[in-house]
Amino acid sequence: MMMSIKNILILIIVLSIAATSYGQKTDYEIERNTMVENDIKARGIKNEKVLEAMRSVPRHLFVPKRYRKLAYADRPLPIGHSQTISQPYIVALMTALVNPKEDTRVLEIGTGSGYQAAVLAEICDTVYSIEIIPDLGKSARKRLHSNGYDNVKVKIGDGYQGWPKYAPFDAIIVTAAPHNVPKPLKEQLAEGGRMIIPVGSDMNQELYLIKKKDGEITEQDVIPVRFVPMINEEGGRH
Repeated sequence: MMMSIKNILILIIVLSIAATSYGQKTDYEIERNTMVENDIKARGIKNEKVLEAMRSVPRHLFVPKRYRKLAYADRPLPIGHSQTISQPYIVALMTALVNPKEDTRVLEIGTGSGYQAAVLAEICDTVYSIEIIPDLGKSARKRLHSNGYDNVKVKIGDGYQGWPKYAPFDAIIVTAAPHNVPKPLKEQLAEGGRMIIPVGSDMNQELYLIKKKDGEITEQDVIPVRFVPMINEEGGRH
C-alpha cells in the first residue's frame, strides 16, 4: 500500500525529530560531564573507572529536591538529620584511593543518601553499606533500588562495628569521622586491602589511607577534610 505525500512528510518530520532528540544530552548530563572535567579530572583524578562512574550516577536524584540546582556544584549538601552528601571531588578521590575493581568486595560506612554507594556500584559487583540513622538507611535503600542499583546491600546499624558476616573486605570507605580508626574495621580489612577514612575532631580531621600488607597496618595522611562525626546508636560520638 502506497503512502500519500502528506503521510510521507509527516513520517519524515517524526523521524527528524527523533533523530535530533536521540543523542541530545539533558541539562543534568551536561552539568555532570562538566563537573567531572572541571572539578575531578582537572584536579588529578585519572582512574577511568571512577571518572566513568561519576559521569553515570545521577547525583541530582540523591539530593533533596530543593538542592537539585546545586547537585553538580563541587560542594557538600544537606540531606537531613544533620548529615550531608560529600562534594563530588571528595567522593571521586576516596573511590580512586581504594582503587575498586569489578570483583572488589567493598564496604561503605555511612550510606547517607546512597550516592557514594551508587558510585561504587557502577564499578563493583556488590557493595555493602551501613547507615546508623534508620530514616536515611531506609530511604537510601529505596532510592538505590528505584535507580537500578540492586547490587547494593544496605544495613541499618553501627558502622563502627563493620559487617563481620561479609568480611573480609578488599576496600572500605568511611564517610563519617571517628576519633580513631575503628579496630573492627582494621580487622575486617582483607590482606592487601585498602581503607579510606576521615579521622579526628569536628574541626581538625585528616583523611587517612589505611593499607594491610602481611597482616600489618600502615596509615598515610592524604588531605585535611571536614566530615560529619561518626555516631553510635545512642547518638554519642565514636
